Amino acid sequence: MSGLEIPTWDPETAMLIGAILLEAVLLYVGYGGLERLVGPRLMKLLVGGTTDAQ
Repeated sequence: MSGLEIPTWDPETAMLIGAILLEAVLLYVGYGGLERLVGPRLMKLLVGGTTDAQ
């Protein structure tokens, strides 16, 4: 039967998937922190200092 085989994983593939997932988590956390630090100032600059940005 086609499609019912159990795939075998080699360690290199598992490491590559783990590295990609780790990079995605780090980027998500990093950009979230950057948004908290720079976001309010940037919104004030773009919107013109009104309180509608908050």
